[in-house]
Amino acid sequence: MQTKHEVPVRTLLFIALMMPLAAVPAAEGPPSIRFRNVAETARVPFVLENSATPDKHLIETVPGGVAILDYNNDGRPDLFFTNGAAIPSLEKDSPKYFNRLYRNDGDLKFTDVTVEAGVAGAGYSMGAAAADYDNDGRVDLFVAGVNRNQLLHNSGNGKFEDVTAKSGIKSDQWAVAAGWFDYDNDGKLDLLVVRYAKWSPSFNRYCGDSSRALRIYCHPKYFEGLSPLLYHNLGNGNFEDVSKKSGLDRFVGRGMSVAFGDYDGDGFVDAFVTNDNMPNFLFHNLGNGTFEDAALLAGVALPDHGRPISSMGVDLRDYDNDGLPDIAITALANETYPLFRNLGKGLFADATYPARLGAISVHHSGWSLGLFDFNNDGWKDLFAAQSHVNDMVEKFEPARYKEANGVFMNTGKGGFVDVSAQAGQNTVKAHRGSAFADLNGDGKIDVVVSCLGEPAEIWENTSEDANRWLIIKLMGVRSNRDGMGAVIRIGSQWNQMTSAVGYASSSHSGVHFGLGKTAEIPRIEIRWPSGTTQVLKDIKTNQVLTVREE
Repeated sequence: MQTKHEVPVRTLLFIALMMPLAAVPAAEGPPSIRFRNVAETARVPFVLENSATPDKHLIETVPGGVAILDYNNDGRPDLFFTNGAAIPSLEKDSPKYFNRLYRNDGDLKFTDVTVEAGVAGAGYSMGAAAADYDNDGRVDLFVAGVNRNQLLHNSGNGKFEDVTAKSGIKSDQWAVAAGWFDYDNDGKLDLLVVRYAKWSPSFNRYCGDSSRALRIYCHPKYFEGLSPLLYHNLGNGNFEDVSKKSGLDRFVGRGMSVAFGDYDGDGFVDAFVTNDNMPNFLFHNLGNGTFEDAALLAGVALPDHGRPISSMGVDLRDYDNDGLPDIAITALANETYPLFRNLGKGLFADATYPARLGAISVHHSGWSLGLFDFNNDGWKDLFAAQSHVNDMVEKFEPARYKEANGVFMNTGKGGFVDVSAQAGQNTVKAHRGSAFADLNGDGKIDVVVSCLGEPAEIWENTSEDANRWLIIKLMGVRSNRDGMGAVIRIGSQWNQMTSAVGYASSSHSGVHFGLGKTAEIPRIEIRWPSGTTQVLKDIKTNQVLTVREE
């Protein structure tokens, strides 16, 4: 995340050379992906209050996460938004700063249950991570924030209990995001907290042009980074800080988001962390409780031009149906949205321009993103919640602050085409977090996006094609209850169970497959974190299928 770009000549030449090659002809006929914003009729009036001040504190432009989870187990995905606080107190001294939980009542109608659920929160909140960390069948929440984190245990009666202090989880320093994964395959979900930098309200450096009274958010280089925190789940409601024991305390960055996946197929889940204007981390799980940073050798620390970028959101998912999880990242204008294709054997290639994503993203700035099959044709498309970080950027750069979201359709031929406008993405705002789920039970993935200072968006997927689908919800027995880390194969498609998706956001909504015209699936293969493989045969499509680990 940067406030001013210095693009090297080599990069500009590369962009110029690639633009003609990456040009994509207009799609024939109407696009097959369409959305409409139904936030108003859905009764979700949430506004992300970032408490902007003349001092331009960097925290003001970095919130806020969105989580989708079924907190009351009624089969309908509910919505959770993190929110800011007053500055400099960093206290939620008004209801306008409350984090918000909206219960899904069906038919795309929601009810605000924040107060009765006990999730209004404390402090300046940033990210959210949803998972059933204690295997009791109820989805819990972790909320990352500025010098204050919260672990909210789902009590099962429509309420959450703040168990942060007694759980052993720290509540200091600035954390932007977090994610749940079972790094040691013991059947209990562990927590990785992504921290950004050392900061306090007293930091008041002037950045910008004082002669023009033009103050901007300071460049990240003025902020000392922090290492991530890893908490090992002890299984009794308590966590042990194993950041040092695991080796993660050695890696100092300006962390923005995290995604998980077994990128090298060794049976242990790895973690990819985006860093702001620093090389990204690929924490390779060595299987003995420790990690190494394999990003540089794997080819994902930096884009091919070799310079750090403003890496924001991330998804780790197989976009080209070759069975290997790839990495998609958002960044700022002139940086493109990097796409790293998994080549196998622990190596990746920068596929940003070969996949035509470079040419269609180079002028955009993005925060959250997700690789999901929005038209159910069997290929994962890319959604990006877009906006620049700096609200003054238009005064000194050829870039836009507020943008419409981006929808990049997967052509199925190794590339993407921009269908944003045709898909209905014409609402220009300062977009931030996003989460993904089928909110109304029609088998199409909808999107929820938070916006600084303006109402959130709920994008109902109204794509008209008749393609079929399947959503698989896992119930681990030897594995963790959520089945986090499980890999599912249907034909040439591979997907995984994870809730860490996008920027500071969480999508706890099962594993979705678009299946084209397939009415019955001959074989589904599930590789559970416990190491067992489960096979299902002759499964009807167009259903939500719950699978219990055998």
